[in-house]
Order: sequence, then structure tokens, then C-alpha cells
Amino acid sequence: MAAIPRELIRLERSSEVERARLAGLKGEEFEAQRQTWRTADEAFHAAVTEYAARKDVTMSREAVEREVRNAARRADEDPAVE
Repeated sequence: MAAIPRELIRLERSSEVERARLAGLKGEEFEAQRQTWRTADEAFHAAVTEYAARKDVTMSREAVEREVRNAARRADEDPAVE
């Protein structure tokens, strides 16, 4: 497995934080936060697609996304990371 760029992990975390903030919201607050989450999620997906398209990356786009999500979870469990 290639080293996953920290920026992709940061974008995944940002998307997940924004998704989690949807909990308990209703109405306009929910819709505003939903848009914030979608923007963060779209940025994550675009960055994964761009990274996977590089000539030096041998993983499929799906494999890159899976590895980023796994790396983000592992990093969340390790307080020494970032």
C-alpha cells in the first residue's frame, strides 16, 4: 500500500465532522449544515479522484478512498497522530 497523503485524511475527517454535525438539527439549520457537509464531502471525493488519476498511483479510485477512510480511522485512534 502506498502512503496516503495527509491532505486526503484531513479532507475525509472534515467531511465526517460536518456529517456528524447534522445530528439533532431540523429545518433550515439542517439544510444549511447538510450543504456544508456536502461541500466538504465533494471536496474529499474530488481530491481522491485527482490523486487516483496520478500516473504514480497504482490503486483504483475505490481502493484509494477505502485506504483513506481506513487511515483516517486509524489516525483517530492514535493520539500521537497530528
